[in-house]
Amino acid sequence: MTRLAGKTALVTGGSRGIGAATTLRLAQDGADVALTYERARDRAEAVAAQVGALGRRAVVLQADSADPAALTAAVDKAAAELGGLDILVNNAGIWHYGEVGSWGLDEIDKVIAVNVRAVIVASQAAARHLRDGGRIITTGSCLAERVTEPGIALYAMSKAALIGFTKGLARDLGPRGITVNIVHPGSTDTDMNPADGDHAEAQRRRMAIPRFGEARDIAGLVAYLASEEGRFITGAGIAIDGGVNT
Repeated sequence: MTRLAGKTALVTGGSRGIGAATTLRLAQDGADVALTYERARDRAEAVAAQVGALGRRAVVLQADSADPAALTAAVDKAAAELGGLDILVNNAGIWHYGEVGSWGLDEIDKVIAVNVRAVIVASQAAARHLRDGGRIITTGSCLAERVTEPGIALYAMSKAALIGFTKGLARDLGPRGITVNIVHPGSTDTDMNPADGDHAEAQRRRMAIPRFGEARDIAGLVAYLASEEGRFITGAGIAIDGGVNT
């Protein structure tokens, strides 16, 4: 498929899970792709090698999403290396579990820094480079709209904040034809939440389709939003969660 032929993209947190699947899907659809990683360079290089095998260019960038200067530099370098930017996928994020009385200020700051501030910083940096008609797509969570159990309030808050940011940014960038959307995955089989994990069965019981999604499912939705077919979708939050929030 070549519906993204000639396009360039940056995927934050693109070395594993949904980020890696998204990087590969964008490349399969014809885009050259830059991806960031925090520590696992070997995994990022492995993803880049797969992109290269598809005949597309890959750029691997080390950046801690909690570091605004490093993240901004990564966006700028991606645009420079790829000759511009058409698509930003804000995928990097961290999980947090713990009831409210257990949170330390350092934990609160870390979750907000990675899950919220990094999306703002990367989007702000990318907006300087995005060509008219570009795309910003953020990985949210079905927990942003329905909190299904105790202990996830801080994480849910961080993902819920992105809904308002997405809607506002869609207004700001709409005159340039740039769309801004957020996808809300449900339980997805990754190393962070494996389908055979200790809490997997409880998650399946909440779904209309009682199975975990695959990272490629989320990547397919992102690729659609990044394509020409997604040109009139903006400010939207789209659930891809097996019906857990129905």
